[in-house]
Amino acid sequence: MNRPLIHPRDEIMRAMERIYRYRMTTTSGGNLSIHEPGGDIWITPARVDKGSLTRNDIVRVTADGVVDGPHPPSSEFPFHQAVYAARPDIRAVVHAHPVALVAFSICRQTPDTRLFHQAHSVCGRIGFAPYALPGSKKLGGNIAGAFKAGCDSVILENHGVVVGGASLSHAFQRFEAFEFAAKTVIKARQIGEVRYLSEAQLEQAHSRSVTLESFEPAPASAQEQELRRQLQMFLRRGCRQRLFISTEGSFSARLGGDAFLITPTQKDRESLEISDFVLVQGNRRETGKKASRAALAHQAIYRRLPHAQAIVFAHPVNATAFSVTDSVFDTRTIPESYVFLRDVRRAPYGVQYLHDGGIADYVTATSPAAILENDGVLVTGSSVLDAFDRLEVLESTAEAVINANAIGEVSAMPDAVIRELREAFKIG
Repeated sequence: MNRPLIHPRDEIMRAMERIYRYRMTTTSGGNLSIHEPGGDIWITPARVDKGSLTRNDIVRVTADGVVDGPHPPSSEFPFHQAVYAARPDIRAVVHAHPVALVAFSICRQTPDTRLFHQAHSVCGRIGFAPYALPGSKKLGGNIAGAFKAGCDSVILENHGVVVGGASLSHAFQRFEAFEFAAKTVIKARQIGEVRYLSEAQLEQAHSRSVTLESFEPAPASAQEQELRRQLQMFLRRGCRQRLFISTEGSFSARLGGDAFLITPTQKDRESLEISDFVLVQGNRRETGKKASRAALAHQAIYRRLPHAQAIVFAHPVNATAFSVTDSVFDTRTIPESYVFLRDVRRAPYGVQYLHDGGIADYVTATSPAAILENDGVLVTGSSVLDAFDRLEVLESTAEAVINANAIGEVSAMPDAVIRELREAFKIG
């Protein structure tokens, strides 16, 4: 059993700082809480700037109703209490107003998380609570009713969203994945019909696993130490730029031969330390660590492409919108996009989950990136920096093309321009 070692004040403060930095709430909007086993509830205060929240601002409301703190608790404290009363298994609640989920709330709809296996798995059962005055007992009753019916992530009509979890980190992951799904649906609908996964396809992703023997590695070389630093730095930057979500995506760097470093499974991508990355050599992984379930896919690509020194599987919203529709991702719209990415191929759903190495068929030295149906993108590079740069270019291009569709007909560069680019940049 995991024993929480971070004080609730610090956990709430850090989570709110992250939500605010990701622009998933406003200065005055949203509230977080933690329900302790003894009945005390720690919660964000009322009328305090979410962008400058400190640990001392966090309020504790004891089981017998005594308020401990310099501020009153959030005005929406009553619905937090109601959720905890309805669902004893929930130990933390996130409420906020992220723009995509708010868009669904004012259309009285809920996003279908089956467009992406991780969102469907993480978000749990989706619910909808009818409108009631914020802070009122009626609102608390409406929300608690949805949770009591078994929902884990609940859209509030004309308001926002409430998500519960077994811990605050769990609730945050649900909240983040739910907003990611909502954003992807909105973007995808601008370019085509959204394709959702069947139960069999969801199960294929859910049941995938990788089995590697463990070994005790030799002391880390300077090369390994440097690659660990680079992976940590670019993953953190990628999370903050919303190129990754905390529960999904993998990044690896080749060490040489059949050895590479890769992200671990089931760990928050933004919070990874250099020691968390897993060394994989052949069919073995560093003892005491769990390598990403994508490890064999990375391995297959390294074996097929000697020039590849880094690999990224990621889920930036705009590129993922292309992955959940049949809309063609055309790099021949911007010179930089074509030079960096060439022609981006599309891999059928699930090929990356198989252990036959087939995923390596979809990237080459001259086509370093691929769209993965209903699973984001794959990018390779000659270094960690090069792979990350290409990922940024891919997502920026996808966003520009989606935005262009709202303006007029997208115009691709003619063949003469492509030939000029190939000659000028010595593209094979």
